[in-house]
Amino acid sequence: MKPKVKIIGIGDDGAAGLPPLYREWIDSSEVLAGGERHLAFFPDYEGEKRVIRSGITERIAELARETRSVVLLASGDPLFYGIGAYAAKKLDAEVYPAPSSIQLAFARMGESWQEAYLASVHGRSLKGLAQRIDGRDKIALLTDAANDPPAIARYLLSFGMTEYRMFVAENLGGAEERTGWYELHELAAAGAAAAAGSDAGEEAAAVVAFSPLNVVILRRIGDSPRYGLGIDDEAFAQRKPDKGLITKREVRVLSIANLGLREDSVVWDIGTCTGSVAIECGRIARLGQVFAIEKNEADLANCLENAAKFRVDLTAVRGKAPEGLGDWPDPDAVFVGGTGGELRELIRILCARLRPGGRIVLNAVTVENLYEAKKAFEEEAYEVRIELVQVSRSKPILDMTRFEGLNPVYIITAWRKEAAAGEGESER
Repeated sequence: MKPKVKIIGIGDDGAAGLPPLYREWIDSSEVLAGGERHLAFFPDYEGEKRVIRSGITERIAELARETRSVVLLASGDPLFYGIGAYAAKKLDAEVYPAPSSIQLAFARMGESWQEAYLASVHGRSLKGLAQRIDGRDKIALLTDAANDPPAIARYLLSFGMTEYRMFVAENLGGAEERTGWYELHELAAAGAAAAAGSDAGEEAAAVVAFSPLNVVILRRIGDSPRYGLGIDDEAFAQRKPDKGLITKREVRVLSIANLGLREDSVVWDIGTCTGSVAIECGRIARLGQVFAIEKNEADLANCLENAAKFRVDLTAVRGKAPEGLGDWPDPDAVFVGGTGGELRELIRILCARLRPGGRIVLNAVTVENLYEAKKAFEEEAYEVRIELVQVSRSKPILDMTRFEGLNPVYIITAWRKEAAAGEGESER
């Protein structure tokens, strides 16, 4: 009978940190696979060593065909952002974890970690991290050479996250272990100085000379700004002197509700202007992605300023839809606040790209645009629901109060007929 593959977690202390039983399994195995650093812990191994550098899919497939006894080494807990998660799905395997680097880092920090938000930026972009971590008390990040502590500090400061301090743990469990607390401004400034290569840069380089094997923990020490759904219009930077070119708060809340967002939704905002809808969507779809397009340069600048203020790391580009949409991933939700006269072709493209169960919400202020949009959606075999929103806001006059009406807006919600359930509710 073919023996099960043993996936064994190993720390930076190497073989010395393994239980005797694990050492016995390794010594008696016929094939030992893992990264070069892991295999180097066993210089006297008598079986065949297989280095896994790249091409993980192919390497794991080879191990699956192996008839001899196999041990696969992985860092820490193999199932925590490691090779073990993939290998365990493809191999008839047993997993034996070591303490993860996250566990060890919190132990060195002297704090509990059951309430921490855990993520990896190792081999991943920092894009979207801001909204995922905003307001959380403890955040643990697995890093890499590009996304090192100074880079993470610069990223956080670009979104005004000054309420965090950073704990960096290096070479955990190894002979060169080092841990310490750092201020974000300190790390960002030192990193910039080191990159400049000046005399001051040499001193700064010593501050930011972190081992590639490091873990970052962010600890919130101050209050984070809190925003519920329906941020006040006045809180957004807007074009001057034409202030008011924004999807009004009341219309914005209803439009976003009609989008049916999930935490991981991919959202498009067409004609984003100040970015108010895109930003509020990003705060709901924290694990998803938000893409916005705007033809006016001044409005796009305001959108980016607002995104930084409200800590939503969205992708915003200058352009006139439907141009510029081709490189974006297919959306779960699309908001159309402005079209620039290409409404029919835009709707055709949006209907073709929308993922199953998705929603398109379009705001119109004229009967002509309402008619054109409704007709276009119906020609694409989409269901349509229309709401006319008429809102009045209280306004003081002397020692009394009167109401001032806002422009009426048509909220047009569209979805594929086959995805509908009930009154426009999707089966997602």
